[in-house]
Formats: sequence, structure tokens, C-alpha cells
Amino acid sequence: MRRVILFLAILPIIMFAQAKDKGVFENKKSDKYKDILESIGKIDKYHPEDKAFKVDVEGMELPKTKNEFKTYWHNEPVSQGYTGTCWAFSTTSFFESEIYRLTKKEVKLSQLFFVYWEYVAKTDKHVWTKGESLFAEGSEANALQRLLSKYGCVPREVYTGKPENQKYHDHSEMFKEMEAVFAKAKENDSWELDTVLNEIKSIMDKYMGTPPEKFTYKGKEYTPESFMTEYCKLNPEDYVDILSIKEQPYMQEVEYTVPDNWWHDSSYVNVPLNKFMDIINNAIESGYTMSIGGDVSEPGKVNKVDCLMIPDFDIPSAYINEDARELRFSNKTTTDDHGIHLVGYKKGDNGKYWYLIKDSGAGSFDGNNPGYFFYHEDYIKLKIMDFMVHKDMVKDILEQL
Repeated sequence: MRRVILFLAILPIIMFAQAKDKGVFENKKSDKYKDILESIGKIDKYHPEDKAFKVDVEGMELPKTKNEFKTYWHNEPVSQGYTGTCWAFSTTSFFESEIYRLTKKEVKLSQLFFVYWEYVAKTDKHVWTKGESLFAEGSEANALQRLLSKYGCVPREVYTGKPENQKYHDHSEMFKEMEAVFAKAKENDSWELDTVLNEIKSIMDKYMGTPPEKFTYKGKEYTPESFMTEYCKLNPEDYVDILSIKEQPYMQEVEYTVPDNWWHDSSYVNVPLNKFMDIINNAIESGYTMSIGGDVSEPGKVNKVDCLMIPDFDIPSAYINEDARELRFSNKTTTDDHGIHLVGYKKGDNGKYWYLIKDSGAGSFDGNNPGYFFYHEDYIKLKIMDFMVHKDMVKDILEQL
């Protein structure tokens, strides 16, 4: 019995000695975020002296440039400005890459075209539920499938979604005015759809402009619907959202229970974590990019070196599994807070993947590779919850459903 006690007494010391990563406090300085706030007259919201706890990257062997990665065609990163529309920026970028993969056409689509019509859809639901349905800036990648099917798409050059003299997108005042419309409807219990929707559209028309019903592109006239089908050759039904979450049954279509899935979409294909990672790796090695979403508010995110990783003081790599993933989702330390575009990969000396991520958030423009981050395989495995990919990459799974 004495020997067992002695072993148990020294076990924590052995485990502690294995830890190698350290944490440091760093200022929340972001030159890009400062530039955005200055341009829209909100510099008072910039507080670079605030501290954040981050992994100490001193001495780490990390990717240094996006040129180290096998990369697939995509448009250059652009900022989403002072908005919560990452879902539109990331998934629009994904569909641009898909257009190129399918047709070899380089197209820049309007992200704000989708944002406009998503607010219309949210207004309809908000009125129908008398203010109970979530009305917020966020949404999910597969919202674009719904919007593409109903409205089509347009080039960015015919609809930018902001005034020409405005450097960055800013929806703060627009959103306040829309909230005021709903507050008035609730106060008066006057939920007449046409009245409310016309007010919401007039506010968006003022701040974003009115989306075109027809336009000329490369010498030919299109509607948004014909542009999607004839020029872009997109079929929204060809795409599927893959989820990996233990609280829902695997190998079934389920609802992703996060606020931004405000319309309660239940078409997410839920797969075990090892299958989730296999699909990602097979797809990116096969030339397919993905729109991915999850939690990026972690100490392993270090803007100055463009990297996201999981330090071992969070959880050692060997212990990252379905239960570790589910624990963080269930206790809400993993949230669905950002959408991004996976556009490339490389393998480290230890055989683990690093992924090249195109990002529209301000923090991605603060490092040496503006608009990009490098995500370690462990980070994807623990903190990224879902991704959208062409159905050709999951034929076997769809057949099983």
C-alpha cells in the first residue's frame, strides 16, 4: 500500500513536468481594428491597453508565410469592417473558389447582397414569431445555399453594399434603426409584415443600397438568378454542411443548436470526429476548399505570428478527442463565433497538418500575412465545429443516410 501511495503522490509531478507551453499577457493591439474604428468615427472603442492571455510563441517552430502552403485559387482577403457578417464573407469566398474550380472563371461576388436578403428573411421570421426569433448580424454558412436558391448572386462590382466614400462596412447605426422598428412593433403589438418589412428595407437601402434586379456583366445582361446558373454554374443543392458533435446522433442529419442557426436548420450531417477530420484532409488534398466555422477566441490564437494552436496548458494533443470537444461545446467555452475559408494545407515534420485560412476579421490583418491565419490540426479538431463542402467529397456518407 505504501508503494501505491508513493506512486500516486509523484504522478502529478511527472504530468506537470511534461507541460512545456507557457502563457503570457499581451496588449489587445490591432492596427487593422484601429484603422476601421478611426474610419467610422468610433475610435473611442479602441482600447489597446486591455490584456489578453496568450500562448508564448517564443522559440516555437511555426509556419511563417502562406507560400509554404499548397494553396487553391481564391480571391484576395478583404475586411468585413465593423460588422458581424463573417458568415457571408467566408462562404462567398468559398463559392468564388467553387466557381473557379468548376469553370476556371475568376469572379468576385457581392457578400452584402446575401446580407441584405438574409435580413429580409430574419425580418419575416421575427414578425411571424412576434419578436421571439433571433434578429442579429450573425448567421451560418448554409444560409447562402438558401439565399442562392431564392435570390441568386451578383458580382461585387454591381453591388458593394456600402457608400462609395466609405472605406469599411459599418452596420452599427443601421442595426440600431432596425432594432427600433421592432421595438415599436412590439410596443404597439403591430406585427403587420408588409409594414415592418418595408421599414426594414428602407433602412437597408439607405445604408447599403438597393440590390439590383438586373445588371450587365462582361457585355451581357443578367438577373441575379441567371447570373448564378448561366455564368457561375452554381447549384446550391450540390453542397452539404458537415458537423461533429457528440450530443447529437452520428450519421444522421441534425440541427446545429447555436443561436446563429436562427431558422433551426436540421440538415447538418453529423459524423464522428475521426471522420470529420478525414473528410477535411481528403477534400483539401483533392483540390476542394471549405467554408468552416467555430470558436477562434482562444489563448492559442496569436495574431502577430498568424497562428492558431492548442497549447498543452489547455489540453495536451494526445487528449483531444470527442469528449474534450463536447465538454467545451456543452459548457459554452466553445462557441460558434466566426466563419472562415480553408484554402490550403501543409504537413509538418511530425505528419500533422497546418491549414491555410482566409479570414475577413480585423485580427487576421495584423500579422505578416494580411488576411490569413495558419491553423494547426489540433485546433481544427478541438474548436472548429462544422464545414461546408461539395457533396462529391462525402458521397459515401450521403449514401449511408
